[in-house]
Amino acid sequence: MRLTFDYHTHTVYSHGKGNIEENAVSAKEKGLSGICISDHGAAHPIFGIRSRYLDKMKQECQQASRQTGIEVLLGVEANVLGISGKIDVKEQDYDKFDCLLAGIHRFILYDGIPEWLSLGAGNMFSQISKKGPSQKLKERNTKVYINCIKNNPIDIITHLNYLVFSNAVEVAKCCEDYGTYIEINTKKVHLSDQEWQDLVDKTNVNFVINSDAHSTDRVGDDKLAKELLQRVNIPLERIKNINGNKPNFLRFADFKEKL
Repeated sequence: MRLTFDYHTHTVYSHGKGNIEENAVSAKEKGLSGICISDHGAAHPIFGIRSRYLDKMKQECQQASRQTGIEVLLGVEANVLGISGKIDVKEQDYDKFDCLLAGIHRFILYDGIPEWLSLGAGNMFSQISKKGPSQKLKERNTKVYINCIKNNPIDIITHLNYLVFSNAVEVAKCCEDYGTYIEINTKKVHLSDQEWQDLVDKTNVNFVINSDAHSTDRVGDDKLAKELLQRVNIPLERIKNINGNKPNFLRFADFKEKL
């Protein structure tokens, strides 16, 4: 198994350590055909990208692509803000981006006090509680993911269930319906082996492997994915960015073409 295209890399525009060109150079050295720069959305009060930098980032992606000869896309890892599924990427900025990723993160500017209590404090408390997450919390988190997928043209859900508790199969079914990929994140362990097997056995969702690199040396890192594939029977044909291939459908690009 060989990674072809890494859709989840961070730079100094959020809290990565390398710049766009350095990520691209690292990707070329590792034999990738391309990368996506996907820094955090603006709701992260410290590390979120700001719209005033988007034109500059786009230019740097184009320059890096010319210099390295690989494809360098500008994306964003949007933050999911609440049960409505709202994300922190404005539609007026869609034309700046090539890819739209989304994930649930902590310590961001959620959409109101109920989301601070549930997505923030509720999940943190459940992580350390001996009782674990309540069924009510899992159902609410599942709705957050599903509404995000339904209401936004998301290409990839990042690190599903990392520090969050949801019904992963129900989220995957929604991804399958809307053409959204589930990320196999090689920075974080975010689902159990049984949960991965359930996604394979109970849905037809497709996957992408991403490094979630926050430093240039980790761009294209697929170590955790290879270890996972030794334990879990995930058909390689359902992983869409390996062995010389990349996804033949990106929902965000399709959405923009129809505007």
